[in-house]
This record gives sequence, C-alpha cells and structure tokens, in this order.
Amino acid sequence: MEEKYVMNDEGEYGQYIIQTLHEPPVSPEFKEMYKLWGKRLLWMDGNVVPGAFQMNTTWYHSAPDMRPLYMHDEHSHDYDEMIGFIGSNPDDPYDLGGEIEIGINGELHRLTKTSIIFMPAGMRHLPLSIISLERPILHFSISMNPTYAMKPTKED
Repeated sequence: MEEKYVMNDEGEYGQYIIQTLHEPPVSPEFKEMYKLWGKRLLWMDGNVVPGAFQMNTTWYHSAPDMRPLYMHDEHSHDYDEMIGFIGSNPDDPYDLGGEIEIGINGELHRLTKTSIIFMPAGMRHLPLSIISLERPILHFSISMNPTYAMKPTKED
C-alpha cells in the first residue's frame, strides 16, 4: 500500500505551516540592533495565518556588552505569555549554555538551565540581558493573542 503525504507547506492545509520568516512589524533600527545577539527564525501571528496566536523563535548567538538588551524594557500584556530559553547541548539539554537575566515583576532571575516561563496577563516582566553565551540558545515567546502588543511599565 502506497503512503500518501503532502510535502512541507503544500496541499489543502499547508497554509497553516510557516517555514520562512515573516518579519514582525519592527523599526529598521530595532531589526539591525537585534542582529547583534540573535537570528530570528520564524514569526507567526494572526496577520501571517488568520486565526493564529503570536509566536516568535530566535537563535541567540552572541552576548553583546549591553545590559539590558536594546529596547527590552519592563512591560506587561493584557494576555498570557510564555517565554522560553532552550540550551543546544545534545548531551545535556537542560544546560542552557549561557546565562540569561530576566526580570519578573521586579525580581531579577539568572537562568543557567533550559527554562520556560509563564507570564500571566498583567505580570510585569523584563528587562532581559544575555550575560554570557557558550553555545547558541533557542529563544521563543508565545503570546495568547493574535498580535504582539505591550504596555510599557511607568516608573513611579
């Protein structure tokens, strides 16, 4: 019996498979600065695939001497978000291969292990810094919203 399959993003339902980067709506200045530490892989949201929620994936490849990373200030969202940092050591996938610092509701956390962080709607988070990097780190964020939108935190 011959197997039937559809290659990659072809076929009736291939429209739900994203295999190339659809650039998010960011300024040219931010896009250039982002290249200093990361290579964005894929971006999906309701503008790319109608009905989808927003997800971003990036390989962190450098630890630039900037604390925090450019334009990554504390903010919150009206929706839940998950943020992940995944190490690339196949012999020890829980070894992050670097050190990431992230603020959660004003508390700074240093991560050295593969991590997924749940940010409930309204939770303040960031700044974000790449403190050190031995190997690439896969970063992702998933926003339970059709598009990414943030509310900057105002200082008292």
